[in-house]
Amino acid sequence: MTEQTHPAPALTDEALAILLKRAVRDTLILGAAAALVLLIASGWRNAAMLATGAAISAASILEWQRLIRLINSRLDKQKLPRSSVVVVLFFLLRLFIFAAAIYGSLKCFQGSLVALLCGLGLAVLATTWGALRLLKA
Repeated sequence: MTEQTHPAPALTDEALAILLKRAVRDTLILGAAAALVLLIASGWRNAAMLATGAAISAASILEWQRLIRLINSRLDKQKLPRSSVVVVLFFLLRLFIFAAAIYGSLKCFQGSLVALLCGLGLAVLATTWGALRLLKA
C-alpha cells in the first residue's frame, strides 16, 4: 500500500489568506445575488435582512483573518505586532456591534429571521466551498 500525504498540513499562511479573501468576495457576491432575488420575490424587508446577514458574515471573515494572523505570528514565535491588543479589543467590540446590527435589523426591517440566518450562514458556506476547492487542487 502506498501512503498519500494529506494536503491540509501543507496549507501555508498565504494560501489561507487567499482562501479567506475569496470567501469574503464569494460571501458578498452570494449575498447580493440572493438579496436581489428576495427583493423581487418577497419584498425589500427580507432582502434587507439577508443583506445585513451577508455584510456581517463578510466582516466576520475579515475579523477572523486578523485573529488568525495574530495567532500564527504567536505560534511561529515571531514578534507580535504592536496592535495585537487592539486586534483583540476590536474583535470583541465588533461582536457587540454585530449583535446590535442584528437586533437593529430585526426591529427596524421587521423581515424574516430565516433571511437573516441565511445571510449569516453565507460565511460558513463560502469558507467551506473555498476549503474544498483548496483540498481538491
